[in-house]
Amino acid sequence: MLKELQVSIAAFSDKGRKQHNQDFYGAKIPSDYLLSLKGVAIAMADGISSSDVSHIASQLAVNNFLDDYYCTAESWSVKKSAEQVINAINSWLYTQTRRGPHRYEKDKGYVCTFSSVILKNRTAHIFHLGDTRVYKINTQGIEQLTHDHRLWISNEQSCLSRALGMDDDCNLEYLHLPVKKGDFFMQATDGIYEFVDADFIKTTILEHAHKLDEAAKIIYQKAYDNNSNDNLSVQILAIRELPEDNIQDVKQKANQLPIPPALTARMEFDGYTILREIHTNNRSRIYLAEDNDTKLKVAIKVLSTELMQNDAEIENFLMEEWVARRVQSPHVLKASLPERKRNYLYTLFEFIEGQTLAQWATDNPKPKLETVRGLIEQIAKGLNAFHRMEMLHQDLRPENIMIDHQGTVKIIDFGSVSIAGIEETEKDTPLTYLKGTALYSAPEYFLGEPGTTQSDLFSIGVITYFLLSGKYPYGTEVSKTKTLSAQKKLNYQSLWDENREMPKWIDSAISKAVHPVPYKRHDEIFEFVHDLRHPNQSFLNKTKPALMEKNPVAAWQTISLILFITVIVLAYKLSTGS
Repeated sequence: MLKELQVSIAAFSDKGRKQHNQDFYGAKIPSDYLLSLKGVAIAMADGISSSDVSHIASQLAVNNFLDDYYCTAESWSVKKSAEQVINAINSWLYTQTRRGPHRYEKDKGYVCTFSSVILKNRTAHIFHLGDTRVYKINTQGIEQLTHDHRLWISNEQSCLSRALGMDDDCNLEYLHLPVKKGDFFMQATDGIYEFVDADFIKTTILEHAHKLDEAAKIIYQKAYDNNSNDNLSVQILAIRELPEDNIQDVKQKANQLPIPPALTARMEFDGYTILREIHTNNRSRIYLAEDNDTKLKVAIKVLSTELMQNDAEIENFLMEEWVARRVQSPHVLKASLPERKRNYLYTLFEFIEGQTLAQWATDNPKPKLETVRGLIEQIAKGLNAFHRMEMLHQDLRPENIMIDHQGTVKIIDFGSVSIAGIEETEKDTPLTYLKGTALYSAPEYFLGEPGTTQSDLFSIGVITYFLLSGKYPYGTEVSKTKTLSAQKKLNYQSLWDENREMPKWIDSAISKAVHPVPYKRHDEIFEFVHDLRHPNQSFLNKTKPALMEKNPVAAWQTISLILFITVIVLAYKLSTGS
């Protein structure tokens, strides 16, 4: 049986010798598939004594973080998810202060320190602002993982240099590190760690490894007895079990489903009637089927028999449906959600009546520029939906794009999709970055580099070039260039000539999108889409005619004026003898 992440968490907080407790803490251990996709999270915040509303900031920061983090896209990385949420909280707190009576007194506003530990798979992610510390403890010792964001005015006096709500940009500290079974993480406010020795903390936690509530209370009591004059809060997380090194999510349960039988037309299968085979390749077979209950047509995808014993192939196969459920766009293939239990290993998608972009290109060898623009704009919208979810398609080509009977373009086939949130769950797995088709893949893949959004942009640029010409911008040379110097020598074959009914700036836009060097391409997909309709500034600057060419009369008048002024200056110098 596969191991799952297991932790124990305990905490203790008290106002101590102060009138009110401005500290706040919390933790969340999801019980479903989010445990593997999002992990376990603990958080702690500490208000500042100079503010009457700082305790509100502390409570809101912890509660909102723990709620909103688990609502972020499941495909997002831990770093992106947490940073998005923390930045949103920071913005809200900062805005509340700016709207209140102390808009120019940060130390009286909605300000608090904040720290969080998120344990996902076999990695701990630390997010930190202020001076609420995070420690790692094990039999080897105790290590402070965070820096105190304090500005020291003198040996006795200091103030926070970073905190939630202090500025519009929170300047978050982030680090991640591998963990082992038996590791402990502790959060503590300054009312604890300034009055308790680190060795005492380590000894107490290790001696009470299975009674963390007692450990937290002992550490609190020690700080209080040592005359701590602040609120006192401590939270301890113990790692009891770690998952295996491979992906841990709902798709592993599906791996236990039996292999479906051979499917044929008119066959009854798991509540569907098979109508016909749509497509087949060496990885899978796709069938058109009708739901016996709803009478809706669906596409059933079955993994090839040869790959059914390969766990990695099964995981990739199941991830396609997972992706389709989460990328929301009218220009991306949707997964069909069954109303009943699935009894075999297969995936289910909407059925698109239409043709592939590859077939369309064959049928329309000389399309109008406006038609191509319309197709590319729809592809860009679908691709942007992937990028918003921190996913890369990585195999964008005409064969993986459908056009339905209404003219709607949809991106299909997600077998090569890169998902940041899922890749974080993999450890020591050899990576093969080139997953797409060579003719449409960006040059950086052939150098063994990971893709970026600019890599998908390269593919959409090649598709644009192909639709307009039936050719490729570098022929077949890209896949042959295995070094950076060789790629810099790639020669872009211009689309423009005097006989083609196409503005020259269109060619300039495409050549930028398919530049061999990623950072020289457009920054965003929609910049390229915009440049297909409007000449970009770099093109205008490059092609701006000289004044002599634009207005010869004005050019000669300017030259004459310069000569006249020169003569006057020389005459003056001669007359004065200077």
